[in-house]
Amino acid sequence: MSSRKLVPHLLLCLALGAAWVPQTLRACAACFGQSDSDLAKGMNMGIFSLLVVVLSVLAGIAAFFVYLARKSASPPAPGSEPHSQAHK
Repeated sequence: MSSRKLVPHLLLCLALGAAWVPQTLRACAACFGQSDSDLAKGMNMGIFSLLVVVLSVLAGIAAFFVYLARKSASPPAPGSEPHSQAHK
């Protein structure tokens, strides 16, 4: 058997082996019902820290668009005409 034909068979065997592992081996403390364990607290802190990162990036993007909207709505400063119109 060539290596190209062997890889799908190995992946199939690996997937079937993972499916036959008992459920208690795959359950973490948060999923298994122990929500006051250190693992669950660490997972919650990880979720909150990622939420802070995502919200700060979204706030930065929103602030940039507010800046662009304010800048485009403000009247041009005197003397800031383009050079092509100033020499006419």
